[in-house]
Parts: sequence; C-alpha cells; structure tokens
Amino acid sequence: MVTVEKYHGTGNDFLVVDARERVPDRRALARALCDREAGVNHPDANRTGADGVLFLALETDPSPPRVVMTLVQPDGSIAAMCGNGARCAARWVADRTGTDEVMIDTQSGTRRATLGDAGIRIQMGEPSFAPRDVPLARDEPLVETELAGLAVTAVDTGVPHAVAFVDDVAAVDLETVGPEIRHAEVFPEGANATFASPRDDAADRNPAVAGFDQRTYERGVEGETGSCGTGAVAIGAVAERLGLVEAGDRVPIHPPGGRLVVEVAGDDATLTGPVEHEFAAEVPARPTAADAVGD
Repeated sequence: MVTVEKYHGTGNDFLVVDARERVPDRRALARALCDREAGVNHPDANRTGADGVLFLALETDPSPPRVVMTLVQPDGSIAAMCGNGARCAARWVADRTGTDEVMIDTQSGTRRATLGDAGIRIQMGEPSFAPRDVPLARDEPLVETELAGLAVTAVDTGVPHAVAFVDDVAAVDLETVGPEIRHAEVFPEGANATFASPRDDAADRNPAVAGFDQRTYERGVEGETGSCGTGAVAIGAVAERLGLVEAGDRVPIHPPGGRLVVEVAGDDATLTGPVEHEFAAEVPARPTAADAVGD
C-alpha cells in the first residue's frame, strides 16, 4: 500500500506521494489514480481523480528545507513545472516541518516558495518568448499570430503556453479550440492552450487592477483544469508584452477554481494563491481502476 495525500490550489488538484514510497510504476499509478471517473475517491474529496501525482523527495537538513518535485500527469507524461503543483508541494513540506519557506527543485529549475497570510507565493522564473525555449517550429517568436481563428502568443513559463485574449472566456468552445491549438504544427512538443478575458469590474476596468478570467486546456491532462498556475503566469507575461499591464503590476487572475495573483517584473515572475489539504488515504501500489479508492 502507498500513502497519498490530496491537495488543491484553486481547484488544480494533486495527489502527493512521498518519494521514499515503493511504487513499481509511477506512470501506471498516476494513470489509475488520476482518472476522473474511476480514479482515487474519498468522502472528503471535492471530486474523483486528480490533475496529477506529485512525487516529493524531502531534504530537511538544508535551511530552508528543499524538496525535489516530479509531476506525473494523468496520461503518464512528466511535466517539467507546475505552478499550483509546486505551491501544493510547499504546503506538504510546511505541514511536516513547520517552515514558512521552501526550496523546490523542478525540471525547469529551483523555485523558492514562501507561506504567508496572502497564501503561498512561488518564484516562477523568467517567462521566455524565445522560439527555442517554448519551443516553436519557427525562428521568430509567436506573437498575436492567428491559430484556430484567434490571435495567439506563445510563451514558456516552465512549460509552453499558447495564450489568446478573447472577449469572454466562458464563450470559448474549449473542447474544440483547445486541442486544435494544443496540437498545432508550430508547437513540436505541444502546448497548453490558455484563454483570458479582461474582467468586467465596474469599480476599475484597468486589467492590472480588475485582472483577467482564465481557462486552460492542459497538455498531459488533455482537458480543462480548474486552475493552471503556469497558465496564469503566461497570461500575466503576455499581457505585459502586449502593453495591457505594466511590469511589476500585481495582476489578479481568476481561473474557474478561484483567484491567483501574478507579478511579472524583470527576470522573474511570481504566483500567489491558496492551497487546501483534502484528505490522506492508503491505496494499492499497483492499483487497478477498481482499487483506486481511499477510505
């Protein structure tokens, strides 16, 4: 049996497994447990399954503590970075150590997370529009280029995102447009398709204050998620590049699952938001769909 803990950051939910646990096949475990119909379930769960499994290797000797994060997605692929996943990892470490600061090693680099009254804030690194970083099958950055009938801008925020600003994200046929952009030929490794629309805030319609609504079709999940942290940062980065906000602005981003705050300035971006613990359970190390149920 393997102990799993369920966390979510604004609806982006993850199962956390201590990397010391003996898991014969991490990809198979993730595919089984993350299934939205037959995956892990629990009386305290908001929903069945998850958006990924975080395997975390904690080192408590350094100060602050350091954790190596590996995210296996529902299709068995490995994601180099995940903003909400990293924030959940920071909460998992804090729950064990009492720390308010965590260093997180990801395949996209080391990120510092801090825990405070405003939520968990993580440094996301510098967003890149360079074709080799996204990557793109072209020599020039992809900025407001038409794809699927939309003006799309590509940026790497630890993973590739194709961002399109629209009038109303609720009106986007995500199940049709999302895969079309995600698999576009210009993205040789695929991309997350992220859509944003300025919030209609009667008090202040300045996007830097009112922020943006967000929806994301995630690569590896192959569907919409309740929230996407790297996607939120991508919206902030593209909004800054297009002149919709200024560098250093605190930009609220509103995915379906809640509210995040993004700051993009110079060579770094940050992502801040809440994280909640849902439950802990024991599951088989070699699960079948029927076994993926926690008591």
